[in-house]
Amino acid sequence: MSNKQDNAHHNSGLNSRFIALKICLTVIENGRSLSQSLPEGLAQFQDRRERNFTQNLVIGTLRWQARLEAIRAQLLKKKLKDKDEDINQLILIGLYQILYMETPEHAAVSETVSVVQKLKKPWAKALVNGVLRTFLREQEKICAEVDLKPAQKYSHPQWLFKALRKGYPDDWQAIMQANNEIAPLTLRVNTMKQSREAFLALLKEAEVVAKPHPTAPQGIILESSTDITQLPSYEEGGFSVQDGAAQQAANILQPKPGKHILDACAAPGGKTTHLLELSNNKAKVFALEKAPDRIDRLAENLYRLDLEAEYAAGDASMPEQWWDKQLFDKILLDAPCSATGIIRRHPDIKWHRTEEDIEALVETQANILQALWATLKPGGQLLYATCSVLPQENTLQMQRFIESETTASVIPLELESTLTFETPGNQYLPGRLGMDGFFYCLLKKGE
Repeated sequence: MSNKQDNAHHNSGLNSRFIALKICLTVIENGRSLSQSLPEGLAQFQDRRERNFTQNLVIGTLRWQARLEAIRAQLLKKKLKDKDEDINQLILIGLYQILYMETPEHAAVSETVSVVQKLKKPWAKALVNGVLRTFLREQEKICAEVDLKPAQKYSHPQWLFKALRKGYPDDWQAIMQANNEIAPLTLRVNTMKQSREAFLALLKEAEVVAKPHPTAPQGIILESSTDITQLPSYEEGGFSVQDGAAQQAANILQPKPGKHILDACAAPGGKTTHLLELSNNKAKVFALEKAPDRIDRLAENLYRLDLEAEYAAGDASMPEQWWDKQLFDKILLDAPCSATGIIRRHPDIKWHRTEEDIEALVETQANILQALWATLKPGGQLLYATCSVLPQENTLQMQRFIESETTASVIPLELESTLTFETPGNQYLPGRLGMDGFFYCLLKKGE
């Protein structure tokens, strides 16, 4: 079960493990997102190897949190007090190194134990040392016991495991397994600036190993993650980062010059910019984003890629606040969702989402759909999309909408390697062709 990461850099001192602990605690205890906490924590390192080691440790510990917690429960005679959550989390960091990293066992134990000094809890040294050494001796037996429960084996919260098993009786194991894998870095070529072949040639020249994406016509998959700002043509706007499944949105909508298109919930602008690139920057795209602080990212991406769109901050469920009464030819609704399709990129999603969140999201999605439908021209198309794998946000949401909205009909999509159901829409599962979990349903408004 151990997907050991090749990391010869084991003895990276106290610092990286201490920083890794701090980052994990802000995510698990304070509920901050990993995408906020990780860059701040890693900014403290000058050395690239230290940074990579720490990043692997944080992401891996969060990815396997539930399995590691179940192992820890077998090892601790009694639970620690709430105020000792730092020791609790430190034990997980030690266990992660032993199970999943190339760190020599003695280093994993001694370096993890030495972090206790920084926490000013001298009593915990013997505890952490004892727990990790016991695990080294009884690893096989303990893991076999823990892995009897699928939610523990695949490190998912119980409610999510149940939802996946119910929604995908044949695929739930594959989904949970894919959620624990490292997602590839996928790029989208800006075909206004260069062809995919030309960009692949540039990458080859720069000794970056890459291949064309099997189903996204502008997509390229890199063999290993890298600093994208150092890749050829980045400054000139030659490409963007975007997963292969997300790249399907603009290709499905086929934006044409002069057409009035709404991209609702648009930031950071991946799909906005793709719609513009495919229309040669000639579609009239209006990008809407509820969070004003994310509008800056959208503006930066438009600027770097040399594209023009109108954009505004506004709530998609309240068109009266931002709409000029000009009906749209096409609408892309990449709806706010549970993000359960992108867990492999953001493992903290597993620990931040609750069952109650899903009910609230389903209601929000329905309200936005209803509100935006009124802004669409008769004969126009609305593409509903989420990066979720939960049926209630996807096929069941579409089913309800079509039953209540007499002017709506489904345009069937031919999307390679997606699941289709008796209910409307196409579902990408995470990991298939290296892509994220994503859902699409194309609706047409009656004349």
